[in-house]
Amino acid sequence: MKFDLRGFDQLEKNLSELSGAHSIPLDDLMIPGFISSCSQYSNFEELIEASGFKVETKEDFAAIPDQEWEQFIQTNTSYESWIEMQEAAGVSHMESKLFKGLK
Repeated sequence: MKFDLRGFDQLEKNLSELSGAHSIPLDDLMIPGFISSCSQYSNFEELIEASGFKVETKEDFAAIPDQEWEQFIQTNTSYESWIEMQEAAGVSHMESKLFKGLK
């Protein structure tokens, strides 16, 4: 009997790419599908725009007062905090990388 192990080979390759520490850009985490699944907005840009903060650079985003951003996230997404939202986006990102080429 012969088994097709290509799926396992792909999974092993994906796992090896995920091993170790990674820094994931916010743009790669806050993808449209994730944002639309937890808010009424279709992408991260729309979410930021709706916050009323002027964000044109990473520095602008970092300058948003934490408490005000936290309140905006609680009110406009399904998450209780910005940290919780980032963690969920990270899990979603890792899952998509892990199962890449298998679905």
